[in-house]
Amino acid sequence: MRILIVLWTLSAQLVFAATPVFTQVMPDHRLTFPADFGAHPDYRTEWWYATGWLTTPDHKPLGFQVTFFRAATATDSANPSRFAPRQLIIAHAALSDPAVGHLLHGQKSARAGFGLAYAQVGDTNVKLDDWTLKRSAEGVYQTRIHGREFDLDLRLSPTQPLMLQGDNGYSRKGPAPGQASYYYSAPQLRVSGSVSRNGQRVLVSGSAWLDHEWSTRYMDTRAVGWDWVGANLADGGALMAFQMRRADGTPLWAHASLRDASGKTTQFDNAAVQFKARRHWHSPRTGGLYPVATELRTGSVVWQLTPLQDDQELDSRSSTGAVYWEGATTLTRDGKPVGRGYLEMTGYVKALKL
Repeated sequence: MRILIVLWTLSAQLVFAATPVFTQVMPDHRLTFPADFGAHPDYRTEWWYATGWLTTPDHKPLGFQVTFFRAATATDSANPSRFAPRQLIIAHAALSDPAVGHLLHGQKSARAGFGLAYAQVGDTNVKLDDWTLKRSAEGVYQTRIHGREFDLDLRLSPTQPLMLQGDNGYSRKGPAPGQASYYYSAPQLRVSGSVSRNGQRVLVSGSAWLDHEWSTRYMDTRAVGWDWVGANLADGGALMAFQMRRADGTPLWAHASLRDASGKTTQFDNAAVQFKARRHWHSPRTGGLYPVATELRTGSVVWQLTPLQDDQELDSRSSTGAVYWEGATTLTRDGKPVGRGYLEMTGYVKALKL
């Protein structure tokens, strides 16, 4: 479940010669690895999305986000020009530090090509200038981000099997079967590395969650945005939940997956998944009103989601045309802390038009 579906709007503006036909997501498809770690250029959009919590040597918490997006344009694939923008690569990175009081973030975008920007097939290897995300043969992700306000150099090591979302990786996003993505998560990643700011480098450790999704037709036309959460639970479990929202705020489609510490996964559909706002934050920059403190119900279980800080809004209008809230969030049940994750909310400033 990720934000840069609005790249479809961007892609639609790049029409040259014949319009390509993109591969559709089908329910009978099965994911295969390691090939599906890599890019899928025949589908319209795709993203690799890592979020997590870090701890500094003085035990202060930080949140981080690293995202790489690939979008196939409407450029004719038979165009022989090396300059033809067949694929776009866009990247976002963010750091959440309560001591700063707002999100630090950066963004880049470029057409794929010339070894400067690419998303390779076969395994995760994505690059945009000096921003990279690559998976080793041992399954370890390495990401390096050199931003204007901060640098990240992080190693994300798996501790659990992949979590295939939906029906073995086929994840419905609406009432029509084609409104879907192929989607898997890598929860409970062990993080080590460093964060640099103002010329000072500090070692950090923590845990992360990585999503990889690709699709051609994602949202129902009645949906204006979504709420999504991915969380590493303290007992070793993992929770993912989302809802697609109508303009009046009611859910159009919802789903959740809960994997317990033993590896057993329980799926929850539509009526069994409910997001309920407990407190809102009003952005002084964009006017967005976000339910930053949220109650999430999956079946009979109620989770309370509380942000690390309220201002975790990312304005990516210079790269994707979208504004969204993406923030580090704690989870509690019955007043007791049970996990940490990230909450994403889209369509609160302006409806996503695909």
